[in-house]
Amino acid sequence: MSIDARLAELGLKLPTPPTAAGSYVPTVRSGSMLYCAGAIASLDGGMTHTGQVGCEQTVKTGYESARVCALNLLANIKAATGSLDAVKRIVLVSGFVNAVNGFADSPAVINGASDLFVEVFGEAGRHARAAVSVSGLPRNSTTEVMVVAELRE
Repeated sequence: MSIDARLAELGLKLPTPPTAAGSYVPTVRSGSMLYCAGAIASLDGGMTHTGQVGCEQTVKTGYESARVCALNLLANIKAATGSLDAVKRIVLVSGFVNAVNGFADSPAVINGASDLFVEVFGEAGRHARAAVSVSGLPRNSTTEVMVVAELRE
């Protein structure tokens, strides 16, 4: 089954690939590795989740925010490669959670992105990961997620 068919089966639709908001590019390919710049919780230019987990947001809504980030990353990967079937595996996920001081549940929030990658790619979606709480993110996004993917040769 193609990844596009899997997305449809899951009821997921990729957003328009987000553009870079600064002096960088959304993806860089080096050999078989694709490095994806951080994606925030926005769809079609509007923010879906803003504010800190533990204040304006909950772990549950933070989880949903991380899923939005992951969909944006998939859109950028597809834009860079032409097809999500080019992904051999998701290697590394780095997740950042805009949270109140002392917030210790960032892994539960970033599971939103991790779970989505496993739902879409199966075992090839399992990855190494960092999940870090921070005091602020661009556009007051609740989450930001970066990915390194290995591509088929």
